[in-house]
Amino acid sequence: MFRIGILKYLQLVEQGVNVTRMKSKWLILFMVFALLITACGGSDTAEETVEEAEEAPAESLDSPATTAAPTTTAGPTASVGVVYDIGGRGDLSFNDMAYAGLEKAIAELGVDGIDLEPNEGGENRPELLTLLADEGKDLIIGVGFLFADAMTEVATAYPDTAFGIIDSAVDPANVSGMVFAEEQGSYLVGVAAGLKTTTNKIGFIGGVEFPLIQKFEAGFVAGVAASCAACTVDVKYVTYPPDFGGFNDAAKAKEIALAQYEEGADIIYHAAGGAGNGLFEAAKEVSDSTGSKVWAIGVDADQANTVSAELAPYILTSMIKRVDVAVYNTIKAVVDGSFAGGVTVFDLSVDGVGYSTTGGWIDDIVSDIEAYKAQIISGDIVVPAAP
Repeated sequence: MFRIGILKYLQLVEQGVNVTRMKSKWLILFMVFALLITACGGSDTAEETVEEAEEAPAESLDSPATTAAPTTTAGPTASVGVVYDIGGRGDLSFNDMAYAGLEKAIAELGVDGIDLEPNEGGENRPELLTLLADEGKDLIIGVGFLFADAMTEVATAYPDTAFGIIDSAVDPANVSGMVFAEEQGSYLVGVAAGLKTTTNKIGFIGGVEFPLIQKFEAGFVAGVAASCAACTVDVKYVTYPPDFGGFNDAAKAKEIALAQYEEGADIIYHAAGGAGNGLFEAAKEVSDSTGSKVWAIGVDADQANTVSAELAPYILTSMIKRVDVAVYNTIKAVVDGSFAGGVTVFDLSVDGVGYSTTGGWIDDIVSDIEAYKAQIISGDIVVPAAP
């Protein structure tokens, strides 16, 4: 187990790292010593005491991301660091699913874990990965394809450290790439939308238009077409590269959703990360103002269980992307010694993607959706991964 000193703590704060979840007993100790200095008028004894405090260990980067007690008491089985994508924890979606996987590993596998967040623009990804590598983490995970360049650079420099990256595959042999068949899960919620629509007009909102999110679009459009030949899908994106801020722009996503509902859509699916909250707000607002209920479809997590109670009733279903399973399985591989670099695909056949039934809104069509799912797994249906 390693710890960082006060100077390192301050350096992390300057880099925009969210260290609020770190333990603070040593930081508190430092503050007490500072108060002693003031009270004693800056005596030589106080100066010596402060010097000792600075040398004492401050917050541990091995601080667990949860207060849940591990099942083992013999010490940590592995040391893990997770660096989130832009937006960090609290997005009710992608990053929170990664955290759930880390939290489970801490509780069930007895690992020692820390989770960090990049600055607003994500420019310090390489620094955060390097920090964790320097501190001797057994496994370091970058959550999101935007870590690809930084992961390649840092993993190459630390060949004896295990790394993992979500939604990408990079060359270093010590990196496990965790990718998902988002198009398959999106196909199934597209089937649900096609079977549930009453207007035959459906919407799709992507966070940023680039190949990864286009997989969601392609699968969804194909699923709608399979279950509703008369339906049309209005596709919109919040931003376009190089602007990746669309995943956080809930206001813009809400604006797009309101326009789509105004044009007759009664169901809209989003693949926009935290911006999807704008869609949920729009669904409630339109339903309340018109007296005719419209629906939203969530993504990554079962979002009917993560949004506020007032928004949950407007979520028809969610396309579940099991980032939590990918993170947990990769940590477990390090713990049991089976970790290997390369690419692992999480698809319908291993429940790497799927759909939710929370709220009971699609209970009447689950058998139909399951029939499509079986055909995808068997290979009878090949879901497109690009528009």
